[in-house]
Amino acid sequence: MALDAPHLSLRRLAGRFTGSIDGPLFTLALILVAIGLVTLYSASYEYPARVTGQLANLAVAFTAMWVFAQIPPQTLMRFAVPAYLAGLLLLVAVALFGDIANGARRWLHVGVTRFQPSEMMKIAMPLMLAWYFHRHEATLRTRDFLVAGVLLLVPVLLIAKQPDLGTAVLVMAAGCYVIFFAGLSWKVIAGLAVAGIAGLFPLWGLLHDYQRKRILTLLDPTTDPLGAGYHIIQSTIAVGSGGILGKGWLQGTQTHLEFIPERHTDFIFAVFSEEFGLIGNCVLLLLYLLLIARGLMIAANAPTFFSRLLAGAVTLIFFTYAFVNMGMVSGILPVVGVPLPFVSYGGTALATLFVGIGILMSVHRHRKLVQT
Repeated sequence: MALDAPHLSLRRLAGRFTGSIDGPLFTLALILVAIGLVTLYSASYEYPARVTGQLANLAVAFTAMWVFAQIPPQTLMRFAVPAYLAGLLLLVAVALFGDIANGARRWLHVGVTRFQPSEMMKIAMPLMLAWYFHRHEATLRTRDFLVAGVLLLVPVLLIAKQPDLGTAVLVMAAGCYVIFFAGLSWKVIAGLAVAGIAGLFPLWGLLHDYQRKRILTLLDPTTDPLGAGYHIIQSTIAVGSGGILGKGWLQGTQTHLEFIPERHTDFIFAVFSEEFGLIGNCVLLLLYLLLIARGLMIAANAPTFFSRLLAGAVTLIFFTYAFVNMGMVSGILPVVGVPLPFVSYGGTALATLFVGIGILMSVHRHRKLVQT
């Protein structure tokens, strides 16, 4: 019996690890990560250290996923307000003391490293709004949606001021998904859409010069082919040149002749499209659709209002990442600096995405718990 004790301990440890992991969700994320590593290897052929760096990022991301998968939704709900307030304070700190790089103030130094507090709001925002609507579930009124709108707009405006339009869009989307799932009337949604369209004209004057240039370049990138239009022109050439079957792995000419800018991060979809073609893109889209479907299934079976709102919003964040990235690389959306989920190189965004996966696993694991 003494000899079997270590084996029993290992079995219990393995059971504890795998018991919190949702198989379909984790498998889909792993396949996307594998596609990302293969594409990153090609995109960074001259810089192989990026692949090893991404493996280190994945180790951190997997750990964060497992930790959040262990935390019951009730516990997450208790941390919603502190996380939101901490995120707001950090965003204010960025506005006052943050590092300026490439004309943007987005980073805070902490000891020997630095981080981007706006990434934290991608999780803190849906947590906060899900907590708020859960508290007012029995008596939801128009006033509650107005309060939620204020809670959403404050961090979004702080992020947009940095300026970081891509992250602001993602945080805004995360909050809007919670508000929508909470039961916002379609009449109100239609009214907000009309007001938003009408507000585009005064908003134009508030945009930075480079943001206005991105929108104008989207309409006609050939007006500045070596400047603002260069990214879109080269990425669309790469996407189109892949054809049906693609040029083959490591055979992308736009990639390896270095025509595609930021090809390991925001424009990695152009690399994938050139080398794997339309068939590869269809497979990639199918994987994202399956991931989103699994997340929405978990949300639909969640036991509480808070869990349903949180799981639904987190799932649609994955959709927003993929839609915005593919749209900007294909030339149908402005370039806003959003990575392709689970595929693009990067540590902070990857960790945030796997935290979302961990939250979905937690909701699924604790779906049978009765709330008191």
